[in-house]
Amino acid sequence: MENKQVPDEERKINRLIKQRTVISFTVFILLIIGAVICWNWFNNSPEDNGALRPLRKVLTANEDIGRKLFKNRNLAKEYPKSKAENKVRVNGDIGMGDEFDANKWHLIIMRHPDCASKDSILELSLEDVKGFPKKDLVFDFKCIEGWSQITYWGGTRFIDFLMKYHLGTHSGRSIDINHPEDIYNYVGMMTPDSSYYVGIDMLSAMHPQTLLCYEMNGAALPMNQGFPLRLIIPLKYGVKNIKRIGYIYFSDSKPKDYWYEQGYEYDASL
Repeated sequence: MENKQVPDEERKINRLIKQRTVISFTVFILLIIGAVICWNWFNNSPEDNGALRPLRKVLTANEDIGRKLFKNRNLAKEYPKSKAENKVRVNGDIGMGDEFDANKWHLIIMRHPDCASKDSILELSLEDVKGFPKKDLVFDFKCIEGWSQITYWGGTRFIDFLMKYHLGTHSGRSIDINHPEDIYNYVGMMTPDSSYYVGIDMLSAMHPQTLLCYEMNGAALPMNQGFPLRLIIPLKYGVKNIKRIGYIYFSDSKPKDYWYEQGYEYDASL
């Protein structure tokens, strides 16, 4: 049988194919090993407020970008009252215990953190909160679980409330946007039993559509919607719209936040 010699060029091509196959297989194995190492590193990272630390860093970076892009003049879309749902969904009941006594409710406000002096604490009634021009707001309330609903609320603009009572500033003077260094970075809110609490950046809190809300669908808030007073903040998911506010306080560092401690992002912006 006649031997056939393989041309040199064909041998070179076969050798090159084998080399590339070995290189590809080696790279594939290294990628698999790298992925396993990265996954083990990620999965064994320490937790930071309910989220693994690498994920928390990503969430925090997203929040920083959002704050830089935030414009106080950007408004949530508003709708006619006829579009509002009559049966409003309830998004959570933490802090809505049956032991609540509406007759004993007062809104307690701490003007400055870590200060328990009598002058630093303000105690208000619902009638005090109602002593402002009422703002009606019909908007698309969005829950972090994925559902949304057009709802109708009424209350006092939070910025008007801050201005009248000279709240939210280090100096104790009325807020002046030309002096941002005098404005606290955050406002914290808690239910009367302290079981639910949120922290909100002051830029969002001062937004013209943020309300201290005491009405829903033209009537007093129902008990399961936070009677007598709740927050409505259209630029945030529902988790920040705290019901039955009992305490308000201000801080330059992030106040504690219930769902942040469970692993969600702090900002919860839309």
